[in-house]
Amino acid sequence: MTSFTLRINGMTCDHCATNAEEALNALPGVHATVSFAEGLAHVEAEPGVDTEQLLAAVASKGYSASLVEETGASTPDGGEAGLHIAIVGTGSGAFAAAIKAVEAGARVTIIEGGEVIGGTCVNIGCVPSKILIRGAHIAHLQGHHNVAGIPLNRPAIDRKAMVAQQQEWVEKLRYAKYESILESNPGITLLRGMARFQDAHTLVVSQVDGGEATLQPDRILLAVGAHPSIPPLRGLADTPFWTSTEALVAEEIPKHLIVLGGSVVALELAQAFRHLGAEVTVIARSTLLSREDPEIGAGLQQVFEEEGIQVLLHSSPEAVSHDGQQFTLAVGDREIMGDQLLVATGRQPNTAALALEKAGVQTDKRGGIMIDDHMRTNVEHIYAAGDCTNQPQFVYVAAAAGTRAARNMTGDDVALDLSVLPAVVFTEPQVATVGLSVQQAEAQGLAVDSRTLDLENVPRALANMDTRGFIKLVAEQGTGRIVGCQVLATEGGEIIQTAALAMRNRMSIQELADQLFPYLTMVEGLKLTAQTFNKDVKQLSCCAG
Repeated sequence: MTSFTLRINGMTCDHCATNAEEALNALPGVHATVSFAEGLAHVEAEPGVDTEQLLAAVASKGYSASLVEETGASTPDGGEAGLHIAIVGTGSGAFAAAIKAVEAGARVTIIEGGEVIGGTCVNIGCVPSKILIRGAHIAHLQGHHNVAGIPLNRPAIDRKAMVAQQQEWVEKLRYAKYESILESNPGITLLRGMARFQDAHTLVVSQVDGGEATLQPDRILLAVGAHPSIPPLRGLADTPFWTSTEALVAEEIPKHLIVLGGSVVALELAQAFRHLGAEVTVIARSTLLSREDPEIGAGLQQVFEEEGIQVLLHSSPEAVSHDGQQFTLAVGDREIMGDQLLVATGRQPNTAALALEKAGVQTDKRGGIMIDDHMRTNVEHIYAAGDCTNQPQFVYVAAAAGTRAARNMTGDDVALDLSVLPAVVFTEPQVATVGLSVQQAEAQGLAVDSRTLDLENVPRALANMDTRGFIKLVAEQGTGRIVGCQVLATEGGEIIQTAALAMRNRMSIQELADQLFPYLTMVEGLKLTAQTFNKDVKQLSCCAG
């Protein structure tokens, strides 16, 4: 007898596996078992049966198949062929890991419990929110610019059309970056259903049809993402409030939107709806962006208030009610009323359904999976990546973590260095940060100097007729080594990566000041800020070196 292992693509359920199995067993001298969960056929065949007959039998049922290499064979890049990796989740971290693992010779089963694949970013996060923000900014500029000779205009907003276009792009990008990869990569098998641990080595997947699939992979990666965290406010659960998910696809603009939260999602969406014409009230438990340098929150608050957004700091509602038309929030001795409420008070890991306790996987108090810089949990063969972990919740961190997790699961030894991590808040002006603020540096016992340059000293900001904001650099005393940068500026997200590269290369303030920057650009403001450590830039000519 000869043993074969076939990978079968195109199966969508256990019934498909039964069909393929029957087709194989119809061949004389063949005994086969097909696993939908694994996407594999294990075949015992008498001499004279060749692989072409097996592949043709599978194809007769509408599936495609390929011969899997013998277990234990070495692949060109040192991976182990036949290694089975199960990945729970289908977001950016999951797919980055799946692609890299297949490149290393592993076979991958990727598990999705929802209706669509792709995770938060492409479906309900980065992609639709940035399209909304871009459209809202264009609408705002038509009625709020300083260019002579171009009349101001208050556009009529067709929100339904905006949402339709936005969702078309979501679908295009989901296909291009996720669905098409499944179609073109035979090493990845999609298994639909909710996964949970039976024990540290066994995953049980509850499928839509009521059946269950059991997997015992060699390695497991958890990349299940996060969901909006809802505060336990009295009455809130009985109201039709929005999270960011509902806000992004809402086809009507509220007359008065109340936003609960003072961090990234709350502020991006608050300003976007204001730019579309809504009255907006922001209620923040602390300050705006309270984890950042206080100058950032103060500067953004000034911008918001100038645009007509009411900002209530150090405020928490005690109760929420809805009378069928209006929300009412009891905040101290006053009532805030509006026709829509957006709750954006943070995100919580999607780990509750995994039964992590049965695998012995440690979590933090939020339910986030605890991992080290190699994406390893406390259980040797279980890894995790993305928003479900204790790492920062950024899609580019998730993708980088997924890639490195895959490399480590297939025999490599690589860490993810998050010491220089740029971040952007897509308000207008944008908030962009990297490294330490003055307060964070001092809390770590690091002696630092800092300089803040108002944008009225940046020629490009003057030419734009928009000098809202500043650029701030933080440097270690003595060495002048740059340890942090905070930006509040139009195109701040395009500025911050230059500061990140300077930090990555351990540049000093003087070395940054000596660099050539093109004129007129916003990023030139970094050079000017560096120069303020030693001179008064107001006394320099327009592009002084």
